[in-house]
Amino acid sequence: MPTKLWLLACSLMIATTQLVASPKIEHWQTTNGGQVYFVSAPELPMVDIQVVFDAGSARDGQLAGTALLTNAMLNEGAGGLNADQIAVKFEDVGAHFSNSSRRDMAALSLRSLTTEDALPAALTMFTDILTKPDFPLDSFDRIQKQILISLQAEKQSPSAIASRAFYSGLYGEHPYAAMPIGNEVSVGQLNLAVLEAFYKQYYVANNATVILVGAISKQQAEMIAEQLLSGLEAGDKPTKMNKVMPLAQAKQVVINHPSSQTHIVMGQPGMNRGDADYFALYVGNHILGGSGLVSQLSNEVREKRGLSYSVYSYFRPMRELGPYQFGLQTRNDQAQQALSVMKQTLVDFIDKGPTEAELIAAKQNITGGFALRVDSNSKIAGYLAVIGFYDLPLTYLDTFKQSVNAVTVEQIKEVFSRRIDADKMVTVLVGGQQLGATK
Repeated sequence: MPTKLWLLACSLMIATTQLVASPKIEHWQTTNGGQVYFVSAPELPMVDIQVVFDAGSARDGQLAGTALLTNAMLNEGAGGLNADQIAVKFEDVGAHFSNSSRRDMAALSLRSLTTEDALPAALTMFTDILTKPDFPLDSFDRIQKQILISLQAEKQSPSAIASRAFYSGLYGEHPYAAMPIGNEVSVGQLNLAVLEAFYKQYYVANNATVILVGAISKQQAEMIAEQLLSGLEAGDKPTKMNKVMPLAQAKQVVINHPSSQTHIVMGQPGMNRGDADYFALYVGNHILGGSGLVSQLSNEVREKRGLSYSVYSYFRPMRELGPYQFGLQTRNDQAQQALSVMKQTLVDFIDKGPTEAELIAAKQNITGGFALRVDSNSKIAGYLAVIGFYDLPLTYLDTFKQSVNAVTVEQIKEVFSRRIDADKMVTVLVGGQQLGATK
């Protein structure tokens, strides 16, 4: 079977493989300070590798978009090869490379067969991208223009407008306030010197977390991790970010936009990774608005009143307090009613909490679906990246279901009363003229 077809077949097989127990996680450091997390998964001759850095948009400084554009440039040219040549190198051995950048972290990922005719070549190319980026000017010009075009397109998207206004209102002067894509002014001011300086500061071994999941031995994993990071400067971890402060008062932003639907986003700073209240908040929100059509919000907003096709709430935990976000879309003329119902449902939940029956159903839903969260190498690698980057305990996956099942109605009521203030929310409405107000 050709290499690419074999790789596809392996991917499909992995997607259907369920693990009976949580994977055994091994952890160590490279000689130059990188953190390594490894899970042996010998069922198929494949390996998933991620290298994660504290180099997301929260590190942009004065020029929003720096982290995203730096990350996007890494596979545009490396070790003297251009983007097309790099793509061919991976394609020839059936490997898949990807990169991404979010608020907290930036990542590079590789999936490859572990055969002798595939893995060494894929690792060589992956290492060059990581340690020898060329930052070609023509690629920079192209990507910068693409981002500027995307920023122009955002102006026609009510959801994008709402999201940008929400994060700005929620975080103020904190680095989380800026969108990872930046803005037209900041992106227009970026140049190669800025990106190269960002790379040299943040893409260093002491700021790296290496994730390996697949059919390799620990000895192989150690050698691969050393190979990947040996070409990086040891460097230093970034300084800690400022804490996210709770909102002092409610804020409302109303933006007129020529659309028949109003997009509503509401929320406040929620929780961080490793939060002591994580499981009570997580399970409680699953009941309130995180379980789709069977949530309390969906019942009140959609089923009883038909105000919106969908309504949601979720926590997005980050290194510092990530957003606790609510949202829906509705007709302009019923925007205020839908917002009122969403707020009142939250108020009632804080006051009364869930019923015992709702809690039991939520626990069954969360724990029953847990196996599907770790049923492939790539999903396990994603969890390891979170565990490593946020310094969570190695037993996180082992104790996940136990932690969920330990949550009580009383704990949910107590933590929502203590942590969530329905009277101090950032609320953004983006929709048609019926709103009757401007920003």
